[in-house]
Amino acid sequence: MIYLYALVVAFISVTLLVPLVRETALHFGFVDRPSGRKIHDYPIPLMGGVAIYLGVTASTYLFLGWQHPLFQTIWTGGFALVLIGLADDAFKSRKRDFPVWPRLILYTAVSLIPVWHGIVIQGISSPSASAMIVFSPVLSAIVTAVWVFALINMLNFIDGIDGLASGVCVISSMTIFIASLMQDQQVTAFVAVALAGACLAFLVYNFHPARIFMGDAGATFLGYTLAVAAIDGTLKGATFLSLSVPILALGVPILDTVIVMTRRLMSGKGLHHADRLHTHHSLMKWGLTQVQTVSFLYLIAAVFSLLSIVIMLVLR
Repeated sequence: MIYLYALVVAFISVTLLVPLVRETALHFGFVDRPSGRKIHDYPIPLMGGVAIYLGVTASTYLFLGWQHPLFQTIWTGGFALVLIGLADDAFKSRKRDFPVWPRLILYTAVSLIPVWHGIVIQGISSPSASAMIVFSPVLSAIVTAVWVFALINMLNFIDGIDGLASGVCVISSMTIFIASLMQDQQVTAFVAVALAGACLAFLVYNFHPARIFMGDAGATFLGYTLAVAAIDGTLKGATFLSLSVPILALGVPILDTVIVMTRRLMSGKGLHHADRLHTHHSLMKWGLTQVQTVSFLYLIAAVFSLLSIVIMLVLR
């Protein structure tokens, strides 16, 4: 029952905050304006990520407390990502590109925050758990930072059409929630279910036709929180087989990133340049509507998530 309370607190918080954030964004002209690679036809308020961040941190604070390392990790790293994300979104609202290097430097620094709080990938054990390859502190920090850095960017990549990132995050976080309960990881379960509640509430406003976007501030925060939750729940000392659980749970953003990066390399474009090579863009070029595209990708995410749960059942 306490998990339901965590979900409800996050859901209600975001539901109440989004209209306030939306009006603030409209008042200051903080909107995503249509351009050549944009799908929407009129300006959409940004800053939705602020509501998501406040909803998740409010819920986790109530149930974990200020001193808990997982809360500290999410609060501090998330705060930094929301700030740089808002700066990026401010440039976007003026049809300008925010410099890539400040983002990369901050993303790298934020990726090390879990390491500072002891939330790290410690090693990989055999399927029978009779032996374990223990990473050195340096290797453990590097592997952890790479995982977090990757997820920060991957969730940001798929935030290209109404409701995609928030909906996929609901599916992924609920998968991590179930996996955490199966492993008796109660703290991780709190964070995962709070994240699901926040994203579910935001989806009410963000599904097509969207009334607000989460912006880079929200997408990077979601990727960061999912990455940290996965480490705390299943990746600390994973077996070779259980590594597939968080990878499958986050299958849609991971698969989309692999496809996009491959296409950019083959076309000779810079890896960081925005384009219309994402999976959702391709599906819409084939004739699917936004709702059909998002629904199809939800289905793929659900299939990946079900596979990860099946693997968890096999491992028990």
